[in-house]
Amino acid sequence: MSDFSTGRTRNGRDDRFRLGAILDAVGHPVVLVHGWGGSFETTWRSSGFVDLLQDAGRTVIGIDLLGHGTAPKPHQPAAYADLTTRILERLPDDPVDAVGFSLGALTLLRLSIDHPGRLSRLVLAGIGRNAVEPNDPESHQRLVAALEGAPSDEDNLSRLFVQYADQPGNDKVALTAIMKRERSPFGDDELARISCPTLVVIGDRDFAGPGEPLSSRIADSRLVTLRGVDHFATTGDFGFFDAALEFLGALPS
Repeated sequence: MSDFSTGRTRNGRDDRFRLGAILDAVGHPVVLVHGWGGSFETTWRSSGFVDLLQDAGRTVIGIDLLGHGTAPKPHQPAAYADLTTRILERLPDDPVDAVGFSLGALTLLRLSIDHPGRLSRLVLAGIGRNAVEPNDPESHQRLVAALEGAPSDEDNLSRLFVQYADQPGNDKVALTAIMKRERSPFGDDELARISCPTLVVIGDRDFAGPGEPLSSRIADSRLVTLRGVDHFATTGDFGFFDAALEFLGALPS
């Protein structure tokens, strides 16, 4: 496992890493999965990330998770027990590269464990410590209460989540149901089953971080920490673009 700041290893740029990524990625479509409260359009297309991948000659497969975007939006938490289903339905027979942010990254992490061989390369953005440690019950209860109409004046993070839930096209009841679903942290034995090269990208101001507790548990992994970036700014950050595109072998020549 390597730990490097945006676009660099500890010993500087590793051109062998970039060349290896390019050779591994030739012809692979790229699956993009958004985070909670987002969608393929609002997270990946509006940021220009889709255009960058297509300019590099990559086919993009956009996924709207259950409860988001154009997908159905059930109101029962149990409906969200397995979010990988909609992704698996869209995957071709051959392996693909995949990029996920936040909830999308957690979902791709689950898919890579339960369905080895389906992913060629995996980019996990906006997750880290939160993937391997249980939720704090009190903060989680405050977040759910805020989504249900009882925000705390002192809880800025909950207010940000409420703002995301209230964006046009979102179904707040469905998004609240997702937050209420049962979720367990990933165990070491599960993470040891990940066979594809994996990149963890997270901001140093991200509440989900740091990234090392996750990346250190994945054998073939690299960690990029984005300086001065919080959770919600991750997918629009140029440092994220550079790190993800390089890892996927999709940087402009």
